[in-house]
Amino acid sequence: MRTIGLLGGMSWESTESYYRALNEGVKQALGGFHSAKIAMVSVDFAEIETLQRDGRWDAAGEALAAAARQIEHAGADFLLIATNTMHKVAPQVEAAIDIPLLHIADATAESLVADGITRVGLLGTRFTMEQDFYKQRLSERYGIDVIVPDDTQRERVHRVIFEELCLGRIEAASREAFLAVIDALHARGAQAVILGCTEIAMLIKATDTQVPLYDTTALHAQAAVKRALSDALLPEDTP
Repeated sequence: MRTIGLLGGMSWESTESYYRALNEGVKQALGGFHSAKIAMVSVDFAEIETLQRDGRWDAAGEALAAAARQIEHAGADFLLIATNTMHKVAPQVEAAIDIPLLHIADATAESLVADGITRVGLLGTRFTMEQDFYKQRLSERYGIDVIVPDDTQRERVHRVIFEELCLGRIEAASREAFLAVIDALHARGAQAVILGCTEIAMLIKATDTQVPLYDTTALHAQAAVKRALSDALLPEDTP
């Protein structure tokens, strides 16, 4: 089994979801007492959030690159950045390490392509919804058309993420607001909606709407488990 490198803490609530999903995925595949081999560094999100807010992305990238090098030195075979937004600095992180980075947008896009989705709505922080680092990767590499909420809706989604979800608060009114945004994206032609912030799955579940949802945390973790076990002997392969 390969060791998964997990760069977390952004926020720790979503990193907890990653940790559970990785271990549950390995246990489901191998059974018994098996669990994931994980080398993790969890950063202080207050420091990263300040850099985001101030637009100091190079400094944020340096911080994550330093954490990624720690993870590599701890023996990880590949790396996950356990947040959508900070994939903005993924090239800076990749340049600092010699192990592969499993990109969250690739894991999501591969699932969309497999399901025949060509036009998708995207929810996330303002950075993810408005900047090109995520949308452009989906469109240029996978031919997926990405649409985002209008400005008022983007502001509401961003506020809920930072003022509620990243602090572990789950509010019914915010769930209804997110569902209304999802319906609006669907009405504009989105065949499905990406939950493009790792905390959103804490608020919205697939059972809450008839619009297909793609949970980036779950998809990223599934891809990581698959890579970690690619050389492992699964139970069904046992002679």
